Amino acid sequence: MHCSVLALLPLAALAAPVHALGPRRTLLVVGDSLSAEYGIARGSGWVALLEKRIADEKLPVQVVNASISGDTTSGGRSRLPALLKQHKPRVVVIALGGNDALRGLPLEMTQANLTEMARAAKAAGAKVLIAGVAMPPNYGRKYGEDFFRLFGTVSRAEGTALVPFLLAGVADAPNADELFQPDRIHPTAQAHPKMLDNVWPVLRPLLR
Repeated sequence: MHCSVLALLPLAALAAPVHALGPRRTLLVVGDSLSAEYGIARGSGWVALLEKRIADEKLPVQVVNASISGDTTSGGRSRLPALLKQHKPRVVVIALGGNDALRGLPLEMTQANLTEMARAAKAAGAKVLIAGVAMPPNYGRKYGEDFFRLFGTVSRAEGTALVPFLLAGVADAPNADELFQPDRIHPTAQAHPKMLDNVWPVLRPLLR
């Protein structure tokens, strides 16, 4: 969740011809550095691995990774209308919020931004998946618990799919020290397959 900014990352088109698979659908990922391959080799992040899995399953889905390192829910909310207009996605994955907490932004603001993003995506005809994150214990127990819960609150209220914790099996793994870069915030490439495994069972039904 570094403050550097990465460019919009439209991923490569699937190898299978569109006419063999049916009409191409677009999956839009709007996230921060956890989804923007911060500190790891290009092509090794969970979104790139997702694209490969979609290709392996020969699904007629194009992945557009609009994740930017350092982005907040406010940034995502402001960027989303143009992304929806440009890409006309069938599915939108919202993976934002960690930088809000790292900056100590009000939880009400984060919740409102996620809510508006979900509503905007649904109004544009897209299915929505929200991916939650959690804060380390040193940020305070109550703040951490309230922050973690807000993703589920928004998901239930807006009727979206939910991955409760994108870093499940990573942040709480016995070998967690090996799965994070030295800053203890950004996962290593070794962790990203697990992140995809957290997302895939929830996302796969939305791609039909």
